[in-house]
Amino acid sequence: MNQPAPPRRAAGELIAITGATGFVGSRVAALAGQPVRALTRRPRAAQAGIEWVVGDLDDGAALARLCAGASAVIHIAGVVNAADAAGFRSGNVSGTGNVLAAATGAGVTRFVQVSSLAAREPGLSLYGASKAEGDARVMASGLDWVIVRPPGVYGPGDTEMLEIFQAAAWGLGLAPGGPDARISLIHVDDLARALLALAGGGPVHQILELDDGMGDRGGYSHKEFAGLIAAALGRRVWTLPIAPSVLMAGAVVATLVARLQGRLPKLSRDRARYLAHPDWVARGGNARLAGRWVPQIDAPDGLAATIAHARSQGQFTA
Repeated sequence: MNQPAPPRRAAGELIAITGATGFVGSRVAALAGQPVRALTRRPRAAQAGIEWVVGDLDDGAALARLCAGASAVIHIAGVVNAADAAGFRSGNVSGTGNVLAAATGAGVTRFVQVSSLAAREPGLSLYGASKAEGDARVMASGLDWVIVRPPGVYGPGDTEMLEIFQAAAWGLGLAPGGPDARISLIHVDDLARALLALAGGGPVHQILELDDGMGDRGGYSHKEFAGLIAAALGRRVWTLPIAPSVLMAGAVVATLVARLQGRLPKLSRDRARYLAHPDWVARGGNARLAGRWVPQIDAPDGLAATIAHARSQGQFTA
């Protein structure tokens, strides 16, 4: 699998990043090729090229330090699972507003917001509604903003798809959203390079849905996605369609069990409503980045490398 060099940037430019300790943000920081200042909730060991700022999205002083002297802000941090609407709004709306205020106060004009395709359908889930509201704050900010709404993000180090890989290793592929449902994918390194390219300029006041290049061809059916995983595993996989009612029933059970265990469910009712939607195909964004960025990693190669990494780490039984 090819690993292209990160975008070239002017020496000395500083990028401020929230969410740099997470799956996507850590790859952005690793591929930046320039000084990075990153927010972290707890002190971290020194890391070449990264200046850590201890704080969170509610810490105005930390956010001011994060943004001071930066040429751009890439805002990745957010809440993907919460007990209620207030929990989602705290991270994805108020938190975004706090970062915008810090960027404005520091004189930073370029603001790259990492949102989600879920924001395209805000009525489906509390998560999607909170991401859409956060995006609205970005659009009203007066900054030189661009919003990226990625689809399913995967790659080595991802933990969200481990259960999908494990099910496929057992010969089962899951297909929520009905037989005609389709999705898009993007490798984390391709997304990271896109964000870095956008931090240096490009589209202004636009919402970009980016993917691996298959979005304009209709993305992938769940059966096709299962087939790609099966090929990477070297297994046969039988695809099981899951009706929305069954998905919701599973979410109710998962929520009850999680409450008894004092944790948040991975399959919440909110997430089930999101998963049951039949159209999560990214469209149009790649073309608007032509000349600045193109995806380099296709799904067969990317999934094979991701599964090989997970196996090497003993993350699932195959």
